[in-house]
Amino acid sequence: MIERYYHEAEGYNPFLIREGWQVAQLNYLPGHGLDDMIDVEVHRQTDEAFILFAGTAVLVAAEIGDEGISFECVRMTPGVTYNIPAGVWHNIGMSRDARMIIVERDGTHLHDGLHRPFSDAEAEQLRAAVAETLKKSDACR
Repeated sequence: MIERYYHEAEGYNPFLIREGWQVAQLNYLPGHGLDDMIDVEVHRQTDEAFILFAGTAVLVAAEIGDEGISFECVRMTPGVTYNIPAGVWHNIGMSRDARMIIVERDGTHLHDGLHRPFSDAEAEQLRAAVAETLKKSDACR
């Protein structure tokens, strides 16, 4: 009667898909490291909730405008639920041991993701923002 799910490999695995929603596990993968994010993505049809349960991760939201890109970074606390509303550009930087659960509308990984790659300057801007976020949060511990 009780179903169990766990994803051990790198990357994203939507393992519990029901009508209207899905649960996935995201583990570290290249391009999602704390210092090697290459793009941001947006979902137009769904919010996306994230729950970190192992490792270190920084959730990144981005605002893209005529003046360029700006980032909001939050070091995730294990066990806390974070939500990215539909229409917000975002990404996640993760340590190699990071594991998280993602809850979103079903089929999001197949039909509702646009990606925007970073320029070299934007990637460097984000690396600096993530490093500053980690530095600040370490100082508060």
